[in-house]
Amino acid sequence: MNRTPVVFIHGAWLHALSWESWAERFASRGFLALTPGWPGELLTVGEMRKSSDKLTDVGLDLLTDHYAKIVESFDIAPVVIGHSVGGLIAQHLIGANIGQAAVAIAPAPVNDIAVPAPPTGLWLPGQADDGDPSVSDPLVSLSSEQFHRFFANTVTAQESARLFERYVVPTPRRLLADLGCAGSARSPRAVADVGNADRGPLLLISGQEDLLVPDAVTRAAYKQYGDSLAVTDLKQFADRAHSLIIDNGWRYVADYVLGWLDERGLRAHPL
Repeated sequence: MNRTPVVFIHGAWLHALSWESWAERFASRGFLALTPGWPGELLTVGEMRKSSDKLTDVGLDLLTDHYAKIVESFDIAPVVIGHSVGGLIAQHLIGANIGQAAVAIAPAPVNDIAVPAPPTGLWLPGQADDGDPSVSDPLVSLSSEQFHRFFANTVTAQESARLFERYVVPTPRRLLADLGCAGSARSPRAVADVGNADRGPLLLISGQEDLLVPDAVTRAAYKQYGDSLAVTDLKQFADRAHSLIIDNGWRYVADYVLGWLDERGLRAHPL
């Protein structure tokens, strides 16, 4: 019997390996779980840290088209689950009727939702390590300390260090600029058709202690879908940060998504 595919899309500063626990969990429930990386992404975190220059040209256009082709390649329309910029892409795809359902976890802002100011001390496009704006490294890295402070701010330093070593890689400055970070002009592809009444169900998820994509941003997205007749749901997780898909509470989020899919009649084995 054919299995329903689930395509996981990771976000900035994470490797595709960040979905490893989710993929195992969904596969155990009968889904065909896939965690395709970004264009140019190497197989391991170690390789990416040594040769991350392969990501320098990755922007939102390339990422969106890359995942659209993957999702459209299946005989059974996949469920699309994305985190951060992956959550933005998941919304874009489902709004274009690509995929049968989507889950956007701590999604980067869509449409005219204001991009939150970066937390003080976080190096983003337009800034450089030495404070000289003329220096423009095509990749933006997080230190272990920055990751704990801004990304995994609800877990212990020990857990944060473990997550950093296993999952964190540099991210393209070009992509961050496309998302409108640090005042740059946002890409026209940072959009979702919030009025499409014929799309599949969409679940938006936020962490209420998220410093990179605050809960208010996800709630603003949910509000934009208010006039659509298509199913749109919102789930807020208290005391959770941007690391909610990889930290010690990941299973609660994953199982909530599995339950939501089941409630919406989205089965591992379609009838």
